[in-house]
Amino acid sequence: MIAVWIVLGIIVVLGIFLWATYNGLVTLKIRVDEAWSDITVQLKRRLDLIPNLINSVKGYAAHESGVFQAVTEARANALNAQGVKETAAAENQFEGALKSLFAVAEAYPDLKANQNFLQLQQELVDTEDKIQASRRFYNGGVRDLNTKIQVFPNNMFAGMLGFTQREFFEVEDMASIEKPVEVKF
Repeated sequence: MIAVWIVLGIIVVLGIFLWATYNGLVTLKIRVDEAWSDITVQLKRRLDLIPNLINSVKGYAAHESGVFQAVTEARANALNAQGVKETAAAENQFEGALKSLFAVAEAYPDLKANQNFLQLQQELVDTEDKIQASRRFYNGGVRDLNTKIQVFPNNMFAGMLGFTQREFFEVEDMASIEKPVEVKF
């Protein structure tokens, strides 16, 4: 009789463990999905601001068509990106193109004083700050989910329960975003 109670106790403890593990993994997965959604909302906001910013700069720097072309292409690539890795690569290209656009804007004092340009630039800076915060939130959620999936004894059950590790939203080419943009006239 004692052996039956011991077996029942082990089954109950194992069931509670699986229940708690599953619910914990689901909670972390939902947080990561929410964080990814936040990133995509902010990236969309930034991509919607860019055409207005380009139009403001175009009036002052019409001969800088190469910069406008690069920003437009980078924006299109960012809009068409799918998944974390592709989106991160497209965003890195886009950030480089934006640096070039702002470097061109710096060369035109009248543009820097233009109220419309200043407002767009401030909105873009605000959006960039929100993107960085969203990335940190996403990467923190991915860290927590991946850790929970990999630690023992969760690693024995996570795969069976359908949970897989997620990719971090990372900068692939650090050198390209650390060096200042050169503008030559």
